[in-house]
Amino acid sequence: MVETKLIFNGVTGKQEEVNFTTEEQTVRDADVKAWNDEKPTRQLAEIKEIRKQKFLETDWKVTSAKEQGTNLSTSFKNWRQGLRDIPSTYTSESDYDKLLARDDDGNLTHSVWSE
Repeated sequence: MVETKLIFNGVTGKQEEVNFTTEEQTVRDADVKAWNDEKPTRQLAEIKEIRKQKFLETDWKVTSAKEQGTNLSTSFKNWRQGLRDIPSTYTSESDYDKLLARDDDGNLTHSVWSE
């Protein structure tokens, strides 16, 4: 598919839509391929950022339990372990798509995110 660009015509003073040159199209195709090839890397970075935020939001519970000499629930410990295990448990682009899925309100829907 040949893409187009807008150029300014100095004679008419108007913008015109013109096709990319072969060289421009080759560069554009390479850029698009590189962007698409890096999707899993970008997704994993986003997943790790979300995971980091979940830890930051719940670290106080761990600290509080240690300070008070109380135990954390097994389900809470398992949930945090599940977060730690994400990079080894979920390894494919389709896994990443599922982890990053959101509902109509923008909330993450995968169960791994739910405490």
